[in-house]
Amino acid sequence: MTEEQTIRDCVDRYYEALFTSNSELVREVFHEKAMIVGYLTDGLHQMTRAEFADFVASQQPSPKDSGSVKQLEILACDVAGHTASVRLRETYLGMVFLDTFGMLKVAGSWSIYNKLFHLEG
Repeated sequence: MTEEQTIRDCVDRYYEALFTSNSELVREVFHEKAMIVGYLTDGLHQMTRAEFADFVASQQPSPKDSGSVKQLEILACDVAGHTASVRLRETYLGMVFLDTFGMLKVAGSWSIYNKLFHLEG
């Protein structure tokens, strides 16, 4: 598997975590020091990995159990050594987000080090 394929697999697992409200999977795909930052209609939001995992787990029933349709599109993936930048568009909780992930390869595994999100609609 190429580096880009491995990164895309991590992104797919990220979206599966959101879709199934799986906090453990959130913790697996995000680096332990990750930050999740972006704007919603009420202003700037900043979360640690633990806070984001708890938020994802609190979405009950999960989007999957609610009958939501999976919508994930990886727009760009640029790899530079043990770092990568990924731009993606996803639907989550009835909203469309444009995300930028900064990713790191540590001890042979890729993880999301930071997530910047923009609410498109």
